[in-house]
Amino acid sequence: MHTVTAHGANIPALGFGTFRMPDAEVHSILPQALKLGFRHVDTAQIYKNEAAVGDVIAKSGIARSDIFLTTKVWVDKVGHQAFIASVDESLAKLKTDYVDLLLLHWPQSEMPLADRMGALNELRQAGKVKNIGISNFSTALMDEAVRLSEAPVVNNQIEYHPYLDQTKVIDKAHETDMSVTGYYLMADGAVPKDEVLKDIGSRHGKTAAQVVLRWAVSQKGVIALSKTSTASRLSENYDIFDFTLSPEDMDAIHKLARPDGRIVNPRHLAPEWDR
Repeated sequence: MHTVTAHGANIPALGFGTFRMPDAEVHSILPQALKLGFRHVDTAQIYKNEAAVGDVIAKSGIARSDIFLTTKVWVDKVGHQAFIASVDESLAKLKTDYVDLLLLHWPQSEMPLADRMGALNELRQAGKVKNIGISNFSTALMDEAVRLSEAPVVNNQIEYHPYLDQTKVIDKAHETDMSVTGYYLMADGAVPKDEVLKDIGSRHGKTAAQVVLRWAVSQKGVIALSKTSTASRLSENYDIFDFTLSPEDMDAIHKLARPDGRIVNPRHLAPEWDR
């Protein structure tokens, strides 16, 4: 598996996401993902499965240093001490002294962005966090986060799939050597049924889902999160590095973007998106 490098962080380009995955599923499927070769695991405080993720990693037999672990601070952690304490709690649940990447989960919070970026920097200086980043940030807020941070902002995790054009965010990330992690790549189940994607897949002996994961990681600085609760799909999601999409394939996938393509848009959390 290849990696994406941003400000010295080497991030496996294909990650295993645990959004909406209860503890039982984490205990069932994550060990198989790690055995298969996944080395990038993504969780969050709000997923309420950090403890299960920590259990699996601790029991995996894989060196902690060989796993890139990401978690995210939820927006209700308001005030410096509450923010820091929440991360200490996350580390305890994850059974680790540090996470490789800590993200602000959404931009809207009662805690000012300057204070949250300051807390991220303090955690990094304390060695509890190797790298810091943001999630669901617009280009304007990306600029603001970079301006407010002494340490480099390594990643912006965003909704990304063929139906949502994120060119502006990705281009903005390139300006400051920031990486982008795409979530919701299957577009809530639309991807596997898409005739254009199935046709491209048939020419490569791959599924539409594999085509989209490959499309994502073929782009400069882009990391893809895959997620499944079905063991049989694990190997499918992982097996995306043995074929190459042509420029024509890439272009055809990009052309699927549409103005109403965004799926995740909670008004109380989201920024004013780029148009």
